[in-house]
Amino acid sequence: MGKAVKYLLMGVAVLAFAGAAFFGGAVWMGERKMQRAVDVRVVPVPFTRDAAALPQGKYLFESRGCGECHGMDGRGRVLIDNPNGLYVRTPSIAPGPGSAVAGYVESDWVRAIRHGIDPKGRALLIMPSEDYNRMNDGDFAALVAYARSLPAGPGAPATVRFPAFMKALYAAGAIQDAAAKIDHRLPPAAAVPVAANVEHGAYVANMCIGCHGAGLAGGKIPGMPPEWPPASNLTPGEGSAMARYDTWEKLAAMMRSGRRPDGSEVSNVMPFASLAKMNDTDVRAVHAFLRTLPARKAGER
Repeated sequence: MGKAVKYLLMGVAVLAFAGAAFFGGAVWMGERKMQRAVDVRVVPVPFTRDAAALPQGKYLFESRGCGECHGMDGRGRVLIDNPNGLYVRTPSIAPGPGSAVAGYVESDWVRAIRHGIDPKGRALLIMPSEDYNRMNDGDFAALVAYARSLPAGPGAPATVRFPAFMKALYAAGAIQDAAAKIDHRLPPAAAVPVAANVEHGAYVANMCIGCHGAGLAGGKIPGMPPEWPPASNLTPGEGSAMARYDTWEKLAAMMRSGRRPDGSEVSNVMPFASLAKMNDTDVRAVHAFLRTLPARKAGER
């Protein structure tokens, strides 16, 4: 073997070793980051005993994604079981043995839903709290009241397994948990009248930012399986999906059927079990709001 070839192979081996060491270090840093303490100031929302809150809480639970992720019975379900090693089983948030919320006090509900943090101060890795951080106190109290009223049954805490490459990306910040995305200093949103207008639509559309991005321009959803399609651009910009939905009725039909106006199917990555529960007022309001967004290119999130 010539010296040049020998040195080349030695160089490749050194680079491979260095790469493996770097990757291993990144994985370790990702695991450490998952255990970090997140210190936020939590303002409790008192439990409500208003019977009128339960119907509103049920509507929010079913239409804002809670039932989609945790099951309509609240007992958790397998949300992702991907061949690449990503596995997510959501926890039970219904009363009963094994419930993740057993013993939750008012501040714990706020910490988890609005801030994406568990009672011990650790980030909830998959919980999309950015979607709920701006929920007003009245809706928040109604949602919690309904969750606490669910029928008791056996459940289990969350199970989340990240493959090694995702741990490395998480360490680097390419994948973020909700606790890292949220501005925890912001107060909850003030209540606005429920109406088919832009103001209420902006409030409802907060439920979309976890997938479509803070600017609602869509793109690949960080941390999700690679085969998932990019989230659609909901702004009027380049590559917008909204050109298909010039009326709110067309948007509502897609949400309730899973099909575009031309009859083609939308990916079932969309939370259709929740979207189908949205009432006409909310859909009309969201449609009105999306038409006012500044234009962005698809993927700018």
